[in-house]
Amino acid sequence: MQRQMQHSQQRQMQRRPQRAQQPAAESRLSAAVRRIEAALDARPLIDYTMIRSIVLFLAGLGVVMAMSSSMATSFAASASVWAQAARQAIMVVFGLVLFWVALQTPPERLRRASNWLMIISICLLVAVLTSLGTGREEVGSQSWLAIGPLRLQPSEVARVAIAMWGAQVLEHKDPKRIGAIDNGFVGFGAVATLCVLLIGMQGDMGMALSFAVVVAFILLFAGVSLKAVGVLAAGGFVALLIAFFSGGFRSNRFHVYFDALHGHFDDTKGAAFQSHQGFLSLADGNVFGVGLGQSRAKWFYLPEARNDFIFAVIGEELGLWGGALVIALFALLAFFGLRTARRAQSQYQALMAASLTAAVVSQAFVNIGYVVGLLPVTGIQLPMLSAGGSSAVITLGAMGVLANIARHEPDAISSMQNYGRPVFDRAFFIAEPRALEQGRSARQVQQGEPERRQQPRRERFGTPVTARAAAPQRYHGQPRTPRH
Repeated sequence: MQRQMQHSQQRQMQRRPQRAQQPAAESRLSAAVRRIEAALDARPLIDYTMIRSIVLFLAGLGVVMAMSSSMATSFAASASVWAQAARQAIMVVFGLVLFWVALQTPPERLRRASNWLMIISICLLVAVLTSLGTGREEVGSQSWLAIGPLRLQPSEVARVAIAMWGAQVLEHKDPKRIGAIDNGFVGFGAVATLCVLLIGMQGDMGMALSFAVVVAFILLFAGVSLKAVGVLAAGGFVALLIAFFSGGFRSNRFHVYFDALHGHFDDTKGAAFQSHQGFLSLADGNVFGVGLGQSRAKWFYLPEARNDFIFAVIGEELGLWGGALVIALFALLAFFGLRTARRAQSQYQALMAASLTAAVVSQAFVNIGYVVGLLPVTGIQLPMLSAGGSSAVITLGAMGVLANIARHEPDAISSMQNYGRPVFDRAFFIAEPRALEQGRSARQVQQGEPERRQQPRRERFGTPVTARAAAPQRYHGQPRTPRH
């Protein structure tokens, strides 16, 4: 009986038409992401345009907020409310000049200069520990070199240098052979450890941890496993525990941090004074802010209002929307910076773009994190917004390198060579980018060697505009058909 029932069931299954398996329906979120990616891919200069625009907007906002937050301290120091703001504006101008120089420099030339930049950075870190260094009596860390009227923070230079030099050293290296002497990782780790120790000897533990974070990102981007990077993170955690139990002002910062997490401060007139005043500034701002230039915290209520706690003044004067705008800009910088790294024409440029992006964005979110109470106070500045001379110049120079890598993406090169440079590049006399193959061919011609075939390059990048009689009319980067 059972056999008959089984046979009958089998015959019924055979008689039923088999339905073809249909693919799973695409969700609205995935469809939206796919459309966004397609829209971005259709605009070859989008990474270069967005990075350049974000950096210039943040630099301009930094000058405005430095002007607003430094009026009281500037008047008390020099009897002029514009003295510190004018100094910051001058340093931003120098930074923009360095930004322009970085855009003019081919990435391969930066590769050759990275060795010297790393050597100079180490020499500066050593020099700051001598009698030339300053800052110990003012902020508790000997982190600056006084060069006439200017003060240079070598740790800022070292953080950019390790990103550029590390990209060169770790390019095309096998992350599975991390312990091999000839594989680059050992040498990179030795130099990075030396720099962290030199920065720690200055007493600037916040910058030492920030430098270590950049090193960890470089290793991740180079393909090192999460387990190996986790060992470095464990070392940093041990250092934090030592600082917590050692006493002193660093231990007080951790106590204030834990108090902030619970929503109260035990010592609002002592160790928790700065953090508490930062909270009050953010609370006063509410949603729309008290208005540009109307901050009360800058009237000697909030220490370092124009430097480390500039985000609190932004939240007070521009409100929630102003703080959210700053966070969104740094998030967009991270997105387009990492997208540039993914689309770069060589691994060296990819590693350098990703490392520079991580260096600036991680510093920004650490600063914002301790202002809003999510992290302990570390004393690092908000990039491009805090009033700091050397920091503004070095950061803008690093962002110039990032923007230069974006304009050297294969699609960007093809677009510029076929449709011409954007208005910004023509206005500031920035030369047309060239692919790696074009640079090698040009050097071979100069040296009297036979020129390599250009067919593979043309298949990838298209025919350069110089090879045609005239460029077609275009509308928003696309050919435009003439009207009849």
